[in-house]
Amino acid sequence: MVNSSITLIRIGGAVSAALLLLVLAGQVAPLRQTQAVPNPVIAATPTAAPVKPAAPQVTQPPPVSQVLQSGVLIVISKASQQMYVFKDGAPWGSSPVSTGKRGKATPAGVFPILQKRVFHRSNLYSNAPMPYMQRLTWTGIAIHAGHLPGYPASHGCIRLPRAFAQSLYGLTKFGSTTVVVTNEALASAPAARTLALASDVPRNPTPAVPAPAPEVRQAGLAPRIIPIPFDLFPLRRIEGGQTIQLTAAPSPVQAEAHWNRLVANHPELSGYPMTVIPAVVGARRVYRLRTTAPGAHALCASLKRSGEACFNVN
Repeated sequence: MVNSSITLIRIGGAVSAALLLLVLAGQVAPLRQTQAVPNPVIAATPTAAPVKPAAPQVTQPPPVSQVLQSGVLIVISKASQQMYVFKDGAPWGSSPVSTGKRGKATPAGVFPILQKRVFHRSNLYSNAPMPYMQRLTWTGIAIHAGHLPGYPASHGCIRLPRAFAQSLYGLTKFGSTTVVVTNEALASAPAARTLALASDVPRNPTPAVPAPAPEVRQAGLAPRIIPIPFDLFPLRRIEGGQTIQLTAAPSPVQAEAHWNRLVANHPELSGYPMTVIPAVVGARRVYRLRTTAPGAHALCASLKRSGEACFNVN
């Protein structure tokens, strides 16, 4: 055992000596103390928490009266399945549409253009194509090119013929386009304009009216008609002359229908400008049908003789 140990020691010494000679000769690199190399995956900077996209900024549509002066107004009638477009107050074009089917009805209201994309696909409905998409809401309602079967058939969007959708896409601009969607039937561009202007009424709060004195209330003389200072046809109104009122209808569309009936039965009215003014009578909103022109009082007397409702305003 002793001899064996000596032999191993000698062998070990010989090996060590040999290694030393090799190091000195430059054949073997000397052993160095090395630092552990960190795992690049583990040593990477910790991943930050995922950044959530900012919530879409809700944009209020410009007032209808504003875009009729400079901008684009789009009026969509779900009942008529028709769109009317105005550029700077003048009729630009009209087109049939297909709005939301039962259970997926297109919401009525006043909307801005929130987003525009020439090529877009639905995030909700099987990646369906939506060419010339103009977004109205962040919940999936938009105007775009699509199939028009002649009745409401979409999932809530407003479909247009492709050529019209493309032209409309090039016309509209953010911040100067207002879209009005109504449940009412519309038969003409003037009717669409009238109804759209009526949607501006909520933007103009009814002016505060001082409470009448007690003796006025007791005598029953307190005013019950509070006018809203907004003229639905400010561009057509004739300043001066005499003003007469022909009806106070429950909607602007019915006011215009009454005017059309009067003109058909009394052609002399065709040369007079139609004016529709919203007002609140008690708790009820009405739309006063009026006209202002020289000699209007004589016309009113003639209409009353024929059985039509009419009275002089001023």
